[in-house]
Amino acid sequence: MKEITGGITAAKGFYAASHAAGIKYKGREDMALIYSDSDCVTAGTFTTNSVKAAPVVWDSKIVHSESLVRSVVINSGIANAATGKQGMDLCENTAIAMSSLYDGRKDSVLVASTGVIGMQIDATKICAGCAELFEKKSDSADAATAAAKAIMTTDTHKKEIAVEVQLTDGKTIRIGAMTKGSGMIHPNMCTMLGFVTTDAAIEKKLLQKAISAIVDDTFNMITVDGDTSTNDTYVILANGQAGNTVIDSEGEDYRLFYEGLHYVSEKLAIQMAGDGEGATKLFTCHVKNARSVSDAKVLAKSVVGSSLCKAAMFGNDSNFGRFLCALGYAGVSINVEKVDIFYEADGKTMKIVENGLGTGYSEEEATELLKSESVTVVADMHMGSAEAKAWGCDLSYDYVKINADYRC
Repeated sequence: MKEITGGITAAKGFYAASHAAGIKYKGREDMALIYSDSDCVTAGTFTTNSVKAAPVVWDSKIVHSESLVRSVVINSGIANAATGKQGMDLCENTAIAMSSLYDGRKDSVLVASTGVIGMQIDATKICAGCAELFEKKSDSADAATAAAKAIMTTDTHKKEIAVEVQLTDGKTIRIGAMTKGSGMIHPNMCTMLGFVTTDAAIEKKLLQKAISAIVDDTFNMITVDGDTSTNDTYVILANGQAGNTVIDSEGEDYRLFYEGLHYVSEKLAIQMAGDGEGATKLFTCHVKNARSVSDAKVLAKSVVGSSLCKAAMFGNDSNFGRFLCALGYAGVSINVEKVDIFYEADGKTMKIVENGLGTGYSEEEATELLKSESVTVVADMHMGSAEAKAWGCDLSYDYVKINADYRC
């Protein structure tokens, strides 16, 4: 496996486009298209929030059916959530407008929205935007990058990646992806949106199995602010144009495909965590030697999700009691007298806690270490052999500023 350029258009047969539809933003592109020139099998995961945006309802019905998909239409600025029948009608009208440009099957179109909840979207702008997107579609890397930028809301940078994987039959497959997300990030699927394209030939059931398992280890292990969005969506389209022997069992080719999909998912998840609203650093918790993987996941996410831990990270304050506290209330049994805690940053490691007690470390050295742009808190539980990582960010003054006037 190797990382390549190209993002969402890296795989054969996939195109992208972006357009300034004026849905909410002025002076920037706010619609994007992903398009395949042949039918795709699909799989995906969606928010578990009981308040589901209209696009989530529309997409989940298609993804969990036998429908073959050709395109995804995405808008930023307004989430099309809490919009009732009008919101569902918009999804259908969008699908009709886009599919009329190729095969006329409205169930071949997925839709996605991100932005302010509760506002209605002007259907005329979306439908007119569909025609513009289809006309401008391209399989270039520049088109992929422009699409990744168009779906941003409070993100500070675009998030895209692609890899190439060689299978046992000698065929090379490609997997490309893009995501957005900066605030209202606490995925439980399984506002984040993620889209993956691949030219691999793979059966739908295995595609769904892979993405469901991978999301649990990647996007479900990040948090920015503890808010699970109404719009969380992560979908994959596979058009089979690589010409490989169809992956229809959990053999070596499935393993290779899984590794590629896991790689792009984890990389993008970490980018999202580090780009949290107002963030100044990526904050990782690596739990080691827990009783079980499930325990390790709960413990790690408790630490990166703690507002007090996040605030300490922002202040470069080595207040290790906050990390111990977050481990203690996570909801799994631990023995604090066995817990060791380390900081890792910039290739350096510093032991802060041993057997539940401070080590008498240098506060000055700890502060310097915590000033790094990426800091990992390692918690060794000494209770088993399982481990897990969770990713988040610090909590700065700017988070409140951004969200206090988000609708403006």
